[in-house]
Amino acid sequence: MASQRPLKAAVFGKKEVFLPNFVLTLLRTPNIPPNFATFLVPLSLNKLDLRDYLFHAYGIRVHGVRSYIQMQKIQQDKPGAKRPKPRKWFRPKSIKKMMVEMERPFVWPEEPKEYDMWDKKTYDAANKDREIQQDQFRPDARQKPSKERESIAEQAQALLQGKESWKTTPASNEWNEGEEEIEVETDVELPKTGA
Repeated sequence: MASQRPLKAAVFGKKEVFLPNFVLTLLRTPNIPPNFATFLVPLSLNKLDLRDYLFHAYGIRVHGVRSYIQMQKIQQDKPGAKRPKPRKWFRPKSIKKMMVEMERPFVWPEEPKEYDMWDKKTYDAANKDREIQQDQFRPDARQKPSKERESIAEQAQALLQGKESWKTTPASNEWNEGEEEIEVETDVELPKTGA
């Protein structure tokens, strides 16, 4: 009679993760081979945690993990501040990326060609309006020409090219020629209040 031996457990994956309190974001990276995947992970997550999570949650065996911490650019003032403070420097939180080499390849589905189902036009219009609003409150906003200044420049170009003719402002004695003078100020009686 053959003795039954228990199947050998995986060498890794001893750490049990029941309800993870972190978010992993799978990035679409079309330039790398299909057996590699790139994730945005929290700074506290290490290579062993990611490998255990992928094995226990999705049954994906991982051959290797590479991690990279990307520092963000220095900005003036914190994002979302009510009043931007110039020359108050702030560095946003760093981003940690991890690339895993998987046992089996993963192929992304094709990107949709029509976005009508998700109302992309409204989303793009809202993003454009938000960017215009943010540009008005940046510290260097006064250095850029305003829309009124751009319209004046267009009018000047039209004059120089001869598309429009110059109209002179009437002299002060030409404003009311042949018209009666109109009294602008009138006496108004206000009602008395109080006792």
